[in-house]
Amino acid sequence: MLNVPNRMDKLRMCCPCHFGLESVLSFEVKKIGGENVSVTDGKVCFDGDISTLVNANLRIATAERVLIELASFKAESFEELFQGAKAIEWESFVGKTDAFPVKAGHSLHSKLTSIPDCQSIIKKAAVERLKSRYGISWFEETGATLPIRFSIFKDVATIYIDASGEGLHKRGYRKKSNDAPIKETLAAGIVDLARVRRDSVVCDPMCGSGTFLIESAYKALGIAPGIRRSFISQGWGFIPENIWTEARQEAISSIDKLGKFHAYGSDIDAACAYLSLSNAKKAGVASKISVEHRDVKDFKPHKGAITICNPPYGERLLEIKQAEELYKKLGQKLSPSKDNPCYIISPHEDFEKFFGKKADKRRKLYNGMIKCQLFMYYL
Repeated sequence: MLNVPNRMDKLRMCCPCHFGLESVLSFEVKKIGGENVSVTDGKVCFDGDISTLVNANLRIATAERVLIELASFKAESFEELFQGAKAIEWESFVGKTDAFPVKAGHSLHSKLTSIPDCQSIIKKAAVERLKSRYGISWFEETGATLPIRFSIFKDVATIYIDASGEGLHKRGYRKKSNDAPIKETLAAGIVDLARVRRDSVVCDPMCGSGTFLIESAYKALGIAPGIRRSFISQGWGFIPENIWTEARQEAISSIDKLGKFHAYGSDIDAACAYLSLSNAKKAGVASKISVEHRDVKDFKPHKGAITICNPPYGERLLEIKQAEELYKKLGQKLSPSKDNPCYIISPHEDFEKFFGKKADKRRKLYNGMIKCQLFMYYL
């Protein structure tokens, strides 16, 4: 018998995020009712009940996934890792037929460095605990899947269950992308920093697959980013289906259908322009987005618009020179001001030099493993 937490029980949850977006994510967590919020590099942790867990998956735009934190303990040896993992009340989450693979983990500044060995030990510990609780010696693992993740940092092991499954950046609208897409979660964070509102006008003169345009529409209209996808925790026995149903209905009813927001995108590649429109249709915001096939040299920012873009950059010398010429061209076309703010992400340390204007503020962000700066012009 699964000793399930009820819908009012408090869970400790953690959401990893892109470095540099912790403050944005923390605000989102508090907005959905997260309590006892703690912020560390690349992660926000908080308390909440099952409804909070569901809404975190549906509504938070900048988290990479939602994790349930099961335990945190010292583990300088494999024996300590085994005993700490075995002490977890796995029976509160994992049923007799459920699958509980140890999917991923990492170790940093710790004595335990072999990830495969740690995975095996955590799995063995969970099996031993569940064998004693359920009185069975073999687990068929044909039911719902509860992926286990772990981290070991400075010899402290933390064990989680992944409540999202596929990363939360997979909204469901971008099946295809251009060669250098920006992740949806990072784009959402930049949109938030750009202060996009229900009546904003947003421009992206190099829109690629339309991510900034779509995430801006989601933000402006109050569309829950997870509304068009499913989550692995929907199949878990301890989360009643009606909680998901109620949360989705509430998310749909809270969409601002009267917002005056509109986004304008363009791209020198006709295929990208078409892809942006196609993705906007999949996202359900096509009526709020206009896209043209156009070179940036012909770009004219709309009056009062917020320009957000991710200009291409190169890794080889010729490509870098071409990118620098593009920055110059972009600087000539944009006239950043309080009325026409610009938010441009780039890994190029001398971006401001080529753009022709020093940013009012810079913010360090990571686009994948690439160290970038968000150059903000708003004064």
